[in-house]
This record gives sequence, C-alpha cells and structure tokens, in this order.
Amino acid sequence: MKIIFSFLLLISSAFLSAQQIPDKDFEPSIANPAYLTQSGSVILLDEAHYNFHTAEGRYFIFTKILKKDGYQVISNANAFTPERLKSAKILVIANALNKINSDESGNETPWQLPTPSAFTVDEIKYVNEWVKSGGSLFLIADHMPFPGAAYDLAKSFGFILYNGFASEIKPDQTSNQRLKFDAFTKENKTLAIHPITTGRNSKEQVEQVATFGGQAFEIPSEAISLLTFNENYRVLLPDTAWVFSEHTKTIPAKGLSQGAILQYGKGRIAMFGEAAMFSAQLQGKNRLQMGLNSPDAKQNVQFLLNLVHWLDHYDKK
Repeated sequence: MKIIFSFLLLISSAFLSAQQIPDKDFEPSIANPAYLTQSGSVILLDEAHYNFHTAEGRYFIFTKILKKDGYQVISNANAFTPERLKSAKILVIANALNKINSDESGNETPWQLPTPSAFTVDEIKYVNEWVKSGGSLFLIADHMPFPGAAYDLAKSFGFILYNGFASEIKPDQTSNQRLKFDAFTKENKTLAIHPITTGRNSKEQVEQVATFGGQAFEIPSEAISLLTFNENYRVLLPDTAWVFSEHTKTIPAKGLSQGAILQYGKGRIAMFGEAAMFSAQLQGKNRLQMGLNSPDAKQNVQFLLNLVHWLDHYDKK
C-alpha cells in the first residue's frame, strides 16, 4: 500500500504543478473521411456546465479531428432543452462540473466533496428522452470530481460511476520523457473485439488503446465494456482530488469499465471514464505529450473515429 500511495503523491504533485495546454500543432491524418467537409452529422459539444474540456481548450484537437472527418461540431453554451438537442445527432459532454466544484466557486480547493450534479433534473430527463428517440450521447467523466458531477446523468442510463481515481496496484516508475499511461489491448483481453475496434476495414483495426488515469465504473447488463480493468487495478476514493493517504478508501477495479457502449431505445451511448485519451496536450516545462499525440497512443485517433462512427449509426448507412 505504501508503494501505491507514494507513487500517487508523486504524480499528483506533478499534475498539480504542471500546466496542461492543448497541442494545437498536432496534425493527425485521416485517410478515409466519413464525410465531405462540413457535410456530416451535427455534433454538439457541451460548454454550458463549467466543462473542463472545451473546443478551444483541452478538446481543441478532438474538435479538429472530427471536423476533418466531415462532422459539423458546434459548441453548446446553453442548458439542455428538447429544442436544443433536436438540432444534433451526437451530444458530447466532457468533464462537466457543478459550479461549486469549478474555478468560479471561489473555493481554494474546489475539487473536494461534495460533488453535486452538473445537470438539473429537467436536463437529465430531456437528454434521456432524446437518446431514447434516436440521439447519441458521448459522456466523458474523468477522475474525481467529474464522476460526482455526471453521476445522476450516467445513472439514468444504468451506469454507476465511482467518484475517485483508477490506478495500478503496483505502478511502474516511468521515465521523465513520457507520462504514465494504461494500455488496454486485445492481447490481454482488456480491449473488446467489437465493430468499434475492428473498424470499416483492416486499416481501421485497433489493437491497443491508451488512457491516462481517470476513473472506473459499473455498466448495466445490456452494455458492452470496450475497456475493462483487470486485477492489476484498484479505485481510490479520496475526499479531495489528488490528496491520498494510507487511510484513503479503495476498492478493487477488476471487472469495472473505463469505456463502454449501450444501445438505449433508438439511440446509442458511449460512456468513458477518462478524457485525456481523446485530447492532445502538452504538460509541464518539458512539454510531455499526453493523449492522442502521445507515442503510446498511436491508435487512439482511429479508436475515436470508430467510436464516433458507431454513435453516428454510420454502420447503418
């Protein structure tokens, strides 16, 4: 136990002291775009709920990739309503927060319990009904406090989020030239074999997906876990983000998911417990690559495209 907490204190110190900025120079190529430029389905990227990831911020490259694939990506600055949602095929929510856990709270340590819902009861109802009617939800909630903020929305679809941190029990000490990552692979059976990981052809097959921390969650019986933790992981549940001790509550992560999909009525849901895997960021004075630009995440771009194609019902077109 002392090993894991010492390691977590080390990486938490690094994360707290190192600024993360989007790597706007990252230019992944897309060999076979799904649509001609700006002719694809409308993707609504939520920015109305104190989101930690936005189109001009940490999800700059996320947005850029989807536009290069032909999608129309629109930032959303308003509360969810039936009128607003009906304009989109896919709704992306990445690391939403309640105001009391945001930078606007005025609290010196906003990332601590309690972590109430980022969404109103009506918003959750509207999103649920929209998905049932054929919309697709891409819900991303990283480590604490983001699972707390997304808990009620995720639960309305049957997912149970753990408001903590997923971590290896005996993590390796990585070099200072790369950030630590977690590898989900078909070889070790932690990455599912599914149309999302096989793609439209052999060039779109994905054998490994890298994540960079995040949380773990339970899935409903009808869902499929694409990224599944094995016995080497556990979930830590602190009262304050990045504050760990030997008294921090932990639970085994074996069998829990970090990425799952669900058919829900006429719609589809992708639930993910890690946000950096879909970003491209540079961290700290050494500008370490984290996310899609990482040399350890060479297939994450294709995984993202395959995932969005599935949410778009592209397999039905």
